Amino acid sequence: MTGKASDRDGFGPLRGLKVIEIAAMGPVPFCGMVLGDLGAEVIRIDRVAPAEMGVGKPPEYELRARNKRSVAIDLKSPAGRVAFTRMVAQADVVLEGFRPGVAERMGIGPAECMAANPAIVYGKATGWGLDGPLAMTAGHDINYIALTGALDMIGPAGGAPVPPLNLVGDYGGGALFLTVGVLAAVLEARVSGKGQVVDSAMVDGVGALLAVFYGFNAAGQLNPQRGGNILDGGAPYYTTYQTSDGKYLAIGAIEARFYHEMTRLMGFKAEELPDRDDRGNWASLRAVLSRRFLDHTRDEWSAIFEGSDACVSPVLSLIEAAEHPHNHTRGTSQEVDGIRHPSPAPRFSRTPAAIALPPAADGQHSRAVLADWGFSEEEITQGLKTGYFAARATHA
Repeated sequence: MTGKASDRDGFGPLRGLKVIEIAAMGPVPFCGMVLGDLGAEVIRIDRVAPAEMGVGKPPEYELRARNKRSVAIDLKSPAGRVAFTRMVAQADVVLEGFRPGVAERMGIGPAECMAANPAIVYGKATGWGLDGPLAMTAGHDINYIALTGALDMIGPAGGAPVPPLNLVGDYGGGALFLTVGVLAAVLEARVSGKGQVVDSAMVDGVGALLAVFYGFNAAGQLNPQRGGNILDGGAPYYTTYQTSDGKYLAIGAIEARFYHEMTRLMGFKAEELPDRDDRGNWASLRAVLSRRFLDHTRDEWSAIFEGSDACVSPVLSLIEAAEHPHNHTRGTSQEVDGIRHPSPAPRFSRTPAAIALPPAADGQHSRAVLADWGFSEEEITQGLKTGYFAARATHA
């Protein structure tokens, strides 16, 4: 595996798409990873001096940096901005995650990019959006999902809301909606010849993810009390149970036929259990099931339910998940240079996605990228000498 552009020729459904990702936190690097996994050429623009990030790690462990090459450009310098717009003129997409107005003040916003390339799609990832009373304030995933109503519904009855990692805001409502948005805009630009700004706000994306719950609420079927609904762990047939070894099983037996299969394999007769359709019985039914699940270890129960339609799964750690026979067979994760990655998703029958490049360090590919994008050796050397380019890796 090398960092040459030729390694990327011909793989993935997005081959030929050229993406410039301005280094950021949150949704932007994940969106760039997805586009790169699907075959786009993704160039990350890093600072000429190392950036302060919220959670630091050695570059080889920043898995969102895979399938990208990095060039370090000083976007605050006039010469750096000129170099940036030269690259934009050849690109299809620009991704950035600044607060509203920051890129515009830097002179690298939509107006400057569209002046260089009228068909450019400019994807802006924010938490609050480009307007509104909170648009200019700081925040993180937990703040955005709190304002949408999502966080209020996650957690145990009588307990505090529980952050679902940063999967819902940063990645579900942020990065994946940004990905869909920029690809939709690229398709439109190829018809109209005109680019546009994609305003991808986490509060908007998470709101869209809540569509089914808006429906439940409108129908009067949403219990406002956390832990009082079927899908929030309130139902004794859609929750987790501890086993005798202190591990857990996940139960998803919503439909009656799956529930009856689960209880049959647990050794119950139907008349022994409280009526599950009466919510007044949920607490007593949960207590009965809880006691029974303590009769065996997690793996013993997994063997009992193996191959059935009981909708019971072991709750696995990341390490265990990689080793599970189903995940192993499908290759849901893979090793790249000795580091385990989640495999690209989704899957394509004719143009499969791939991990062609390991995570890029800041400025690792500066010389190669600039040369590939039309800069002469003299221009590259001059930029490195004067400091508006940087190439910090020895093999850049």
